[in-house]
Amino acid sequence: MTAKTEAPLILAVDVGGTTLAAGAVTPAGDVLLEERVPTARDGRGQAVESILWMMGKVRDAAERLGHPITAVGVGVPGPVDTVTGRIGEHVPHVPELSGRPLARQLTERFGVPAYVDNDVNALALAEWTFGTARGARSLVVLAAGTGFGAGIILDGRLVRGASGFGGEFGHTPVKFDGPRCWCGGRGCLAVYASGRGIAEAAQARVAGHPDAALLRAADGDPLAIRAPLVFRVAAEGDPTAAMIVDEACQALGAMIGTVVNGLNPEVVVVTGGVATSLAPLETRILKAAGEYAFPRALATTRVTIVPGDKRLTMRGAAALVLYETGGRPEESR
Repeated sequence: MTAKTEAPLILAVDVGGTTLAAGAVTPAGDVLLEERVPTARDGRGQAVESILWMMGKVRDAAERLGHPITAVGVGVPGPVDTVTGRIGEHVPHVPELSGRPLARQLTERFGVPAYVDNDVNALALAEWTFGTARGARSLVVLAAGTGFGAGIILDGRLVRGASGFGGEFGHTPVKFDGPRCWCGGRGCLAVYASGRGIAEAAQARVAGHPDAALLRAADGDPLAIRAPLVFRVAAEGDPTAAMIVDEACQALGAMIGTVVNGLNPEVVVVTGGVATSLAPLETRILKAAGEYAFPRALATTRVTIVPGDKRLTMRGAAALVLYETGGRPEESR
């Protein structure tokens, strides 16, 4: 007697600057199995080894339950040439991925079709296929995580651009004379509203001030200052932290205004790890957006802040497979 074969699954991976997440996901977006490890699990520069190990573990667990893996989807924090599956040269948070033909390598390793794209493109597909923007024809996702990414869907099509840089709103300037960004630009949104940008701004402002409230909250270690701590200390009344949070809200509002005026989408979703801290400040962010957007355009755009969820990002990698293979669920078209 042969073992019963259960429904096929998609092996879906989200590569974050801090955390790797892999799951076995149904075509309906249900995450049946998942695994999470630090991106630097095997040491700095060894993210690919960690990805392969984690994918193998999830695949083996799925197959033990009788679920065959029929495809692989991966979201990575950088531009991707989706024709060749090769990752671009600018991946600052996981630099060892730069230039890798990851789709081909994964197909060879796991014996199934593999699709690789920018992680926020995949996240936009998740919101469009399974989440907040189901039924919409146009959507922009602004993802404030370790860095700051974006994904665009217009008229039912994912916008990737000529070389995979479509939607890089995180590296669009919101202040022309602002500080240098790690991308090489100046005054980028990421400098003000990403987890890394907020933390680095706070670390710079407490330098030389041993009695700073932020430094005390971090037990005297400036490298322990992270974005959630900055938001907490700001809420407790510290003016330095409050100024950094105000700058983040104003910068994000300016970018929402740019998106609304430039693309006029039905839905704008702000998400990512920093979104948990931004959600209580939604009124302030929308007020800032109103300083830059056409009032009627903003009024007809549904703007929502959704705290980051690794399960949603895994579903994004699965949604990427469905998008590429034409298998998007009929009810969400």
